Amino acid sequence: MSAEEHHWHLTWIGSDRLLARRVARPVGRFLLIEASGGILLLLGTVVALIWFNAATHSYESFWSTPVDLSIGSFSLDLTLHEWVNDGLMTLFFFVAGMEIKREMVSGELRDPKAAALPIVAALGGMVVPALIYASLNAGGAGARGWGIPMTTDIAFAVGVVALLGSRVPVSLKLFLLTLAVTDDLGGIALIAIFYSQGINFAWLGATVLVFVGMYLMRRSGVRYLPLYVALGVLAWYFMQKSGVHATVAGVVTGFLTPTRPLRSEVEGQAVVDRLENQPELSAADVRRASFLIRETVPVNERLTDWLHPWTSFVIIPIFALANAAIPLNGGALREAAASAITMGAFFGLVVGKTVGVFGASWLAIKVGLARKPRGVTWFQILGIAMAAGIGFTVAMFVTSISFDSIALQEQAKVAIFAASIAAAVLSSVVLVLAHRRRSAAELALEEAEEDELFERSPAPQVVKAAVVVPDGSLGIEAASAG
Repeated sequence: MSAEEHHWHLTWIGSDRLLARRVARPVGRFLLIEASGGILLLLGTVVALIWFNAATHSYESFWSTPVDLSIGSFSLDLTLHEWVNDGLMTLFFFVAGMEIKREMVSGELRDPKAAALPIVAALGGMVVPALIYASLNAGGAGARGWGIPMTTDIAFAVGVVALLGSRVPVSLKLFLLTLAVTDDLGGIALIAIFYSQGINFAWLGATVLVFVGMYLMRRSGVRYLPLYVALGVLAWYFMQKSGVHATVAGVVTGFLTPTRPLRSEVEGQAVVDRLENQPELSAADVRRASFLIRETVPVNERLTDWLHPWTSFVIIPIFALANAAIPLNGGALREAAASAITMGAFFGLVVGKTVGVFGASWLAIKVGLARKPRGVTWFQILGIAMAAGIGFTVAMFVTSISFDSIALQEQAKVAIFAASIAAAVLSSVVLVLAHRRRSAAELALEEAEEDELFERSPAPQVVKAAVVVPDGSLGIEAASAG
């Protein structure tokens, strides 16, 4: 959807005012670009690097500012950095939870056959990097950081692939997206099970009771959103007190969000038809119609659509700004280069992700557990496996909860930053080369795969089909559509 086709054109943004023409509409067009979230993430990282290395005291003083919330006997004392990591990132994981559930109910993860390839690839892409890291850090100060190279950054990885445009088939983009979603699910489980400390079961029990209440309300048909928001905040607070990482509350709440609409599309269309036939409309008519039409779209989809821009364009760049404090002076870089933590995280992401994703994909296809998308080459799958090594956001997040030592965190962050850049460059080069090497037969098969994926009819003029004859040569047959 272009900015001109968006509903913004009905508002001030669509006017001929100078600010609307020169600022608002260009910004709107940028935000509609698939790669814009990754670009803003990179911008936040660059600003953090410059700020931290130019004025270290100012950076640390700002993010260590205490922000206390007190209402009567209720109090929560966190620094600004902790509010970002434990508070804002809960919204990020809430959206991730909703997206994972939607994929499981109505997306790629619903069909076991279609989901098999990205799920197996994601598992390989988690296990191999963890083993590489653990083998280099067993028994050392960095042993606890084995989860750092296990996850893929959805925004960054998908953004890099999106910048390559039509050079990457849609089926491969979906493969990477589903792989990253599955990867996120593994990362969430990792945080909940292995990175929670000193669990207080009384607070955890209170959290579970809140979730049970939310579930029963949903089953009873309670639709009042502010009530769910209040319970979500309460669950987050109880989870924070329990010792389980507070972001897990966001994930569970995301899973509890309904994925089925209250009313069908047919009922919504009937409301629209009635409105068209009414000579006059009152405010009450419009309000009721708005509710009925809105309820033809699942709450999960509505909240994801509303919150996704906030997580992609605000929360993740702020997270990068608060966490990408990487020293770039010679001494710090030499210390990082000699660190087993740096080596484990770097090779875990760049080598481990590539070997794990590609190797698991090859094995799943060879044993018949999954099928390779039509028209996609092994060279292209290798490029996507390399893109999975872009582990920026969640890898930084796992780093922050793995080590209390700032020095150890910095060593891991150097590796994550370097590995993400290396993975982005290597995957882009491989995917571009793979696109140039594709044959006419593979291009025709890719087109057929996309027609089936989007339920498109072949072009009415001429339908081209690639035929591979027994001797291995290629023939192209053309027939008029009719």
